[in-house]
Amino acid sequence: MKAILDLDTGIDDALALAYAIAHPDLDLIGVTCTYGNVTVPLAVRNTLALLELLGQDDIPVFAGPSPDGFQPSEISSFIHGHNGVGEVLLPPATTQAQPQPATDFLIEAVHEHGDDLVIIPTGPSTTIAAAMQQDPSFGTAAHLVMMGGALTVPGNVTPWSEANISQDPEATDYLFRHTSDTTMVGLDVTLRTLLTTAESARWRATGTHAGRIFADMVDYYIRAYATTSPHLGGCGLHDPLAVAVAADATLVDVLSINLKTDTTGPTRGRTIADEKRLDAPPTARVAVGVDSERFVREFVERLETLFSQL
Repeated sequence: MKAILDLDTGIDDALALAYAIAHPDLDLIGVTCTYGNVTVPLAVRNTLALLELLGQDDIPVFAGPSPDGFQPSEISSFIHGHNGVGEVLLPPATTQAQPQPATDFLIEAVHEHGDDLVIIPTGPSTTIAAAMQQDPSFGTAAHLVMMGGALTVPGNVTPWSEANISQDPEATDYLFRHTSDTTMVGLDVTLRTLLTTAESARWRATGTHAGRIFADMVDYYIRAYATTSPHLGGCGLHDPLAVAVAADATLVDVLSINLKTDTTGPTRGRTIADEKRLDAPPTARVAVGVDSERFVREFVERLETLFSQL
């Protein structure tokens, strides 16, 4: 399966990028960059640097749209570091982003690859909704596995809203109303998939530069989680789980549903069933259960193998 990632490249996005490269059933053909954990320019720089670190600098990177004057929230900068990668210093990339807009690349890729392509957004829905608005056929043709939302559990920004959705609820609502095939991998399952320093130590033990860099990033992430969510006992593998589900849907149990996003009032950013489409054929699936043990084991082992080879 060919894959495109849409990243706001913070720490779990970096892990998702590495996992898409390491997964034997995915062929990563491009990365589009959005805002959220960091600004779009920083997401581009982080992505290019990480691709070079992982020996994949031939994978093209595209910049997506961003609100004017956007700056990450204080909590995002605390969790991911001001540079998005846990204050770890990445060597500057020698490559540059492609001049083509991210939306154009996404639309062309969907028309070229059809059912052989999955798009994995792990940040706000802004770029994906823009592609849908630019080309009405995109929504019916694209297969999406998105990290974001919360259906059966509270949000992590407000009691209702998950962080990615909170950045652009209107875009996510537009996505839900114009998609034909979206799987939502949200907090319902991602907070059941945790990484600890025992796993990052395995990557550090590879003795490679990439293994050390990723272990340092994850240890920073774990320390941040120990402050904000000490009850979890580790860091959530939000974005990597979406990559895993794109490659292997059997990892999760899903609820087929038509979704909407609240865009006004106190519940702004809530992802919930669309009461006006209860009897219509469902266009979305929400992950509500996960084989966390199998996912974490495969994730750690595949990244360990990837880092050992670099």
